[in-house]
This record gives sequence, structure tokens and C-alpha cells, in this order.
Amino acid sequence: MAQHFLLSAAARTLSLKAIYSEGEEAAYQRFCRLRWPDTDGAPVCPLCGCLDIYDLTTRRRFKCAACHRQFSVTSGTIFASRKLAFVDLLGAICLFVNASKGLSAVQLSRDLDVQHKTAFILMHKLRETMTAETHEARLEGLVEVDGAAFGGHVRPANRRDERVDRRLRANRSGKRRVVVVLRQRGGRTLTRTFLCEALGVDFARERIAAGSVVAADEVTHWDLLDPEFDMQRINHSEAYSRGGAHTNLAESYFSRLRRMIGGQHLRVEGRYLDAYAAHAAWLEDHRSQSNGALADRLIGGALAAPVSRAWKGYWQRRAA
Repeated sequence: MAQHFLLSAAARTLSLKAIYSEGEEAAYQRFCRLRWPDTDGAPVCPLCGCLDIYDLTTRRRFKCAACHRQFSVTSGTIFASRKLAFVDLLGAICLFVNASKGLSAVQLSRDLDVQHKTAFILMHKLRETMTAETHEARLEGLVEVDGAAFGGHVRPANRRDERVDRRLRANRSGKRRVVVVLRQRGGRTLTRTFLCEALGVDFARERIAAGSVVAADEVTHWDLLDPEFDMQRINHSEAYSRGGAHTNLAESYFSRLRRMIGGQHLRVEGRYLDAYAAHAAWLEDHRSQSNGALADRLIGGALAAPVSRAWKGYWQRRAA
């Protein structure tokens, strides 16, 4: 029997031991190579694209000979205004991609000996990078669609005669959200959060290419996709798969997301659920890559992304 990829040495190409033994300079050079891959780490002015750059080595900054602008390897990116050392930043990303079911901000703050706020913001910036990776993606071929509810738990009353049916809308807390997933077989996974699953029909129309085949369960609102797509339906009260029709990959994604929220984060506010859903989708899509490749992919995406408008100065705008 062949060994599972995640158990093999090929899956382990980056470790905390190696990161900290190589030191700060090696981590810095890694960021440079991922910021400017076309020049093998040689700096390029982000404003005018000039290659004639002065290296201000004492400050780890660069100065453009053409426009005279000073910049660093993280200028204008999600990591702009960072305070963590590069070796700590790389270590945090290594821990983040190693966690197949997510990582809590409390645990990361203890591992790196930083404040919880620092870990919380860094992880959400990384999730923003993951979301941006599929920002304009459209799925084609055979696409599975499904939805699952998260949050909004209502604690039952102590006395049996005072308990209510918590399945009824009138007895819910109002905090419940539904994650709708679109998963292309052999392709990417897209997610979005709604107040109810029926609102995901327009999401499916928007992100699934014409001519695709859509696999869905027996819930009636997916009938609205019939005029636009070839449909495969499976009634889960009868079987999980029949004649090749199933939504097992979508269910596999929800299994990871439920383990992530229930086992690591414990409570996720509705306004952040989109980010956690995208995180689980990213892990699903890249589960067959080594942890070193995952770290480089995430760093490269973050260094190509603009400054985060949602998370820059987060604690200065909101109460801690």
C-alpha cells in the first residue's frame, strides 16, 4: 500500500527548526525572492519599475535612482508597517500552513511570544490573501454546490416544559449564517456566507461558467439553476451517491470547516465567517502540496496584494 503524501518526507520541506537555525538574514532573503521572483530577489521600484536601485543595507530599505522613492520588501503589501522580524513572520506562516484544521490566535501568540492582537491581525491578513487568490475565479466542468449552517446556537432551557423548538426561525438567535460552497471536481473551491442557503443561487450563477454541470442535493431552491445548467441531483434521504451524482467533495469541505471551527476557534462571529470559510477552502485546494510550497505560495500572494484596508489599523478603529 502506497504511503499517504502527508506522511511522507516530501510533504515536510519547511520546519521551525530550519527557519530559526538559518536566522533572520535567510528569512529576509526568502521574502525578497518571493517579492521579486523575476529578478531572483533583486529589488524593483514598486512605483516606476526601475531596476537601478540603491541598497540602504543598514535599514533594510532601498532607494530608486529614477524616482528617488525609498521602499522596503514589504512596502505597499499586506505586510506593510510590520513590526515582527522576518524570521518570526516566516515562523508564523509555517505554523499557519501546517495546521490542517486551522490555528487559534491564542496558540500562535503563545508559540511566538507575541500579543493575541498581533497574532489575530496577522492571521486575518493571511486569510485575506487566501481569499484574493480566487477573487475572479470561475468554475467549469462538473461543479458541486451545497450549503451548511454555522453559529447561532441557542442554549436550551433547563426545564423541559420551558424548552422550544430551536429549528424554527422565530426561536433562533439571529446570529446563524450559512456558508455556500461551489467545488469544481479537480479544481478550485469557492465560498460565500449568506443569511440563508437560498441566497446562494445567485452566487452559483455568478461564479459557474455556462455549459457546466452542477451537482446538488434535493433542496428545492437549487431547482432555480435548472434553466441555465445541466443538473445532477442526489436525495440524501435515499443515498449519498447514485449513478455518479453526489456532493461528497462539498461535504468533505464542510467536514474540514466544522472541525476547524469546533476544534480550534470554538466561536466565530458572523462578520468573520467568510474569512474562515476561505481559509478552509484554500487548505482543501492545496492539501497535496508540501508545507514549504504552501508557505511560499502564501507569502508570494501576500507580497503581491495591496495594503489591507480592512485590517490595517484595526485596533485603532475598534475597541479591543
